[in-house]
Amino acid sequence: MGWTCQHDYKGYCKLVKKDCVPGMKGCILKSSEYVFSSGSFEEDKKIAQDKKNTPEIDFAELARSN
Repeated sequence: MGWTCQHDYKGYCKLVKKDCVPGMKGCILKSSEYVFSSGSFEEDKKIAQDKKNTPEIDFAELARSN
């Protein structure tokens, strides 16, 4: 699988003004549906589990209740 980013210029991220590392803090790809590995299977599994345990807020229901 390949990817392109509008902020990538020869390996330099024009958005965060650092060398391009896909998934780094501030990366537009990080906020998408893609998941980047930390290099440790156990650490990745823990992060995925933490995301599942985070309750989602129903903002429409919250607005109706006030």
